[in-house]
Amino acid sequence: MSKLRVIKMKFENLAPSQLIVTFYLIAAFVSVVLLSLPIALKPGVEWTFIDVLFTSVSAISVTGLSVVSTPDTFSTPGIFILMFIMQFGGIGIMTLGTFVWLLLGKKIGFKERKLIQTDQNQSTFAGLVKLMKNILFIIVAIEIIGGIILGTYFLSYFPTWQEAYLQGFFASISATTNAGFDITGQSLIPFANDYFVQLINIILLTLGAIGFPVLIEVKDFIQNKRTDSSVHFSLYTKLTTVTFFSLMIFGTIAILILEAGHFFVNKTWHESFFYAFFQSATTRNGGLATMDISQFSEPTLLTLCILMFVGASPSSVGGGVRTTTFAINLLFIYNFARGNKSVKVFRREIHPDDIQRSMAIMQTAIFLCFISVVLLKITEPFSTIEILFEVCSAFGTTGLSMGITPELSDIGKVIITLLMFIGRIGILSFIFIISKNGKEPNYHYPKERVIIG
Repeated sequence: MSKLRVIKMKFENLAPSQLIVTFYLIAAFVSVVLLSLPIALKPGVEWTFIDVLFTSVSAISVTGLSVVSTPDTFSTPGIFILMFIMQFGGIGIMTLGTFVWLLLGKKIGFKERKLIQTDQNQSTFAGLVKLMKNILFIIVAIEIIGGIILGTYFLSYFPTWQEAYLQGFFASISATTNAGFDITGQSLIPFANDYFVQLINIILLTLGAIGFPVLIEVKDFIQNKRTDSSVHFSLYTKLTTVTFFSLMIFGTIAILILEAGHFFVNKTWHESFFYAFFQSATTRNGGLATMDISQFSEPTLLTLCILMFVGASPSSVGGGVRTTTFAINLLFIYNFARGNKSVKVFRREIHPDDIQRSMAIMQTAIFLCFISVVLLKITEPFSTIEILFEVCSAFGTTGLSMGITPELSDIGKVIITLLMFIGRIGILSFIFIISKNGKEPNYHYPKERVIIG
């Protein structure tokens, strides 16, 4: 039996979640190769393998944490390569894979649909190919419109139209995919007083992080509301949208209150509001910033850690435990405290399997981040809040940093790299790496109660 056939058989025996992880590992390896090409780097730039790997995983996981300066490291071809990797990581490996299959005329069979279902956290096989087409169309359309708007606006900032539109399209892709990379060298700090640029970025960040199914349902609602009065939003869309914007509003108010006597002293009301609003929005996995985050007080930084840990919505470009996981955990605690045996919201009842998964994701994520903080405290010389912030940013694939990323040891970089990768593939895929998606046992042991609490 040939080696290729053996490898093919091993691939066929992998569970969908294991295959998805394998595909992202291959994508990370290809990214390492592409970013190591001499054409991708400016003359005289040299960097270590661990730095290339860190940057590649940061791009493929659309995190944005970086151990090097993007504009000082990459040539113009390198910037385009980085944009391609961010696009690939943001849209998702199965979305682009489906597009390639369709171009090649390949039939999307059961195995392919199972992979799409796993990658996009879908519960059914219905409409998966249509979902992939819609995702690709919507995201690319958003990026093109955003790039044109920002590029045209940047004509007043940059000396040539080529540089203006390069900055505009890079910023659009980085924001829409929530990658958090920038080629200004200062994130969005140069636009700290330009509220138009900030609003466009907030819109792009939100569209990327709120969840692809939400965008598709909104599109269908707008198209069909005149002809079909029965069109309605799903429980997923209602729950994730309410949670998403509630967290954004909470973050804005919390930052305004906590920094009223600190960072916002001597600032006008509109300066304070936009600093708070943008920083709250970017914790949804954006990674862009209009200020030096380390200037915030410790209570504000802890609040940002919580927001980054929650992250974006499921089936979006973002990481973290996801908004629906957070919402279901809160709803479960509320209903449990009231003595309810089920979780109800928006006149619907949450499926017990979804409650169980949400609890498993939350507990695994807390344990994973805790272990990472402990390990980094052993290997790194930084304060606990700096390390916790870095861990939450990596796990949430956010990309915000208090400035310690370039100073991490090689061990620290490996830990953060693993967190970024896990944040991108999702906790469920991470849990199912060690086994095939659990089969229902055909036997049960006698049940016995234990003392709890």
